[in-house]
Amino acid sequence: MSEKKAIPSVTVNYKSTGSSKKSNELGMRAMQERAYEKRGEQYLLIKSPPASGKSRALMFIALDKIYNQGIKQAIIAVPEKSIGSSFTDEPLSEFGFYYDWHVEPKWNLCNAPGEDGSKVNAVKTFLESEDKVLVCTHSTFRFALERFGVAAFDDRLIAIDEFHHVSAEEDNVLGMQLKQLVARDKVHIVAMTGSYFRGDANPVLMPEDEAKFDTVTYTYYEQLNGYEYLKTLNIGYYFYSAAYADEILSVLNPNEKTIIHIPNVNSRESMGDKIKEVNHILHELGEWQGVDPATGFHLVKTPEGKTLRIADLVDDDASKRNKVSAALKLPEAKKNRDYVDIIIALGMAKEGFDWIWCEHALTVGYRSSLTEIVQIIGRATRDAPSKTHARFTNLIAEPDASEETVTDAVNDTLKAISASLLMEQVLAPRFNFTPKNSTSGPVEGYNYGEGGYDPSKENIGFNEDTGQYQIEIKGLSTPKSKDAQRICQEDLNEVIAAFAQDKQTIERGLFDEEVVPQELTQIRMGKIIKDKYPELDDEDVEAIRQHAIAALNLTQKAKETLNNDGELREKANTALIDGVRKFTMDVRDLDVDWIDSINPFSEAYSILSKAMTEQSLKAMAAVISAKKPNISLEEARELAKRALKFKNERGRLPDIKSVDPWEQRMAQGIAFLARLKAEEKNG
Repeated sequence: MSEKKAIPSVTVNYKSTGSSKKSNELGMRAMQERAYEKRGEQYLLIKSPPASGKSRALMFIALDKIYNQGIKQAIIAVPEKSIGSSFTDEPLSEFGFYYDWHVEPKWNLCNAPGEDGSKVNAVKTFLESEDKVLVCTHSTFRFALERFGVAAFDDRLIAIDEFHHVSAEEDNVLGMQLKQLVARDKVHIVAMTGSYFRGDANPVLMPEDEAKFDTVTYTYYEQLNGYEYLKTLNIGYYFYSAAYADEILSVLNPNEKTIIHIPNVNSRESMGDKIKEVNHILHELGEWQGVDPATGFHLVKTPEGKTLRIADLVDDDASKRNKVSAALKLPEAKKNRDYVDIIIALGMAKEGFDWIWCEHALTVGYRSSLTEIVQIIGRATRDAPSKTHARFTNLIAEPDASEETVTDAVNDTLKAISASLLMEQVLAPRFNFTPKNSTSGPVEGYNYGEGGYDPSKENIGFNEDTGQYQIEIKGLSTPKSKDAQRICQEDLNEVIAAFAQDKQTIERGLFDEEVVPQELTQIRMGKIIKDKYPELDDEDVEAIRQHAIAALNLTQKAKETLNNDGELREKANTALIDGVRKFTMDVRDLDVDWIDSINPFSEAYSILSKAMTEQSLKAMAAVISAKKPNISLEEARELAKRALKFKNERGRLPDIKSVDPWEQRMAQGIAFLARLKAEEKNG
């Protein structure tokens, strides 16, 4: 077995305050209470991590709308039938609420036999009935809307679970139907997601529609910080060579409760036969002892003498797989930590799968979307007694210069890094940025460190209860429009997701030695925001750009500080917070220009270079350098705009012979446009 090269991307430590699990007098946990406060909104978007209680939050809101707001009925659409079980009867009044949640069995269409066609007829019958709640799949709801039209759903609540399945793209039927419902303005909508960005980088809602939604945001940090038991979450990716099943024990600890997601049979990482892959993993773990007749779990004895109970959800034999699947849904799976040790899955055990004991989500090969990765990570972030640590590992084939598929390997590696960068952002406390000026002062509720607030410098404060930073930055632009303010407040991670998924950006950031950081932080990020929010003016685009780059670069610099400081790395609860504090204290001036001068991918490359062979790194660099772009007209125009700002500030245009590479690049942009103009003039 060859030596493994580990890349622990980021480890975040939490305080385990228990606050996110405590209930108020109405039986609501912290996130549910926050959502219920906005129950009067017609359009509500709930962004909250897996296991935070979104299903029950909807029950509270829906019941209030039905009994107090004149709404006739509630229709809940879920992406797949198994998730329908999240909305079964709940005696909410036993815990202090005013009403109980009840779904007539015939109206939970996720349990009904037959295809969507017959279920669509059932939707019509429900709409004509006096009953209050219907649960169905996204597809059944789509077909019902197509057949009966949007007017048939007037005066009803439409709740869309796992909202990231919706897209504003024209070929996304549910997205187009949602747009029609909003345009008619006769329904109430509650949209819920633990991952409000799509892996294909298309927007979930168009900006003009999204502006109509009031947002409830409950962050990963708030959720995990408020758990009773779970204290640490690690996100990492690891490279292997040869067959993954031969080397899986390098990252798989048989003593950790683990879900293994093996690769799709058509992927580069697949060994070509999923059944043999499962058998190979079982063999690596130990000696097969047979199958438990009651559950269908494999029994495997490890070299240390422990008998592992392993659930195989990959087997195509329906009778075997259904038996295992049913066993995992029994109450024992939640009550007994030792009921099952490892689950091996391919397309299952992702979205909506609830096994609270899972400590390790191990995924082989890159997954097609960031959304899928967030959902898989969510399998490991449940709180459970004695579960203090959880981790997500992405096991990836190392690019090999001798392979014909080196380009695919490079793409998968870049996507894994992209996902890792975004997850770091999602898991970190929330950043609130303010400009530093003569009127700046301390904000109530924030701790500014040992010396307290210093009026003579840029300060960083932290509120442990809310998991938020308050950071002063010199020269920071503030958003003017309501849309821009909302984006800076709620959607910076979506902006960063679009940036991190931009192929040209991440390629150049990692492997172009000549890249000037501002080409990424100013030009590329600016273009991405303009494309994403075309209705915003230049001032608001610039404000959002500055906030997004500040959030991304401060997290990356905090990670770098942690990686280089053993004392900080070992601190129990506040490692990332102290990393940000130490980094910002070491900087003389925390200003926008300086933040823009940081390559957001430099720390990722630093870690990558320690984990890959020199040959693999060279292979990746060669693939990327072969398609290095020349300056485009659009980029030249943006450089010229930056050059004009430079001239206004310094009284001169950028000099192409300057020692400052960014000044050189702006001058090249001006020269490109001048050359183009001369060529047009000369015909």
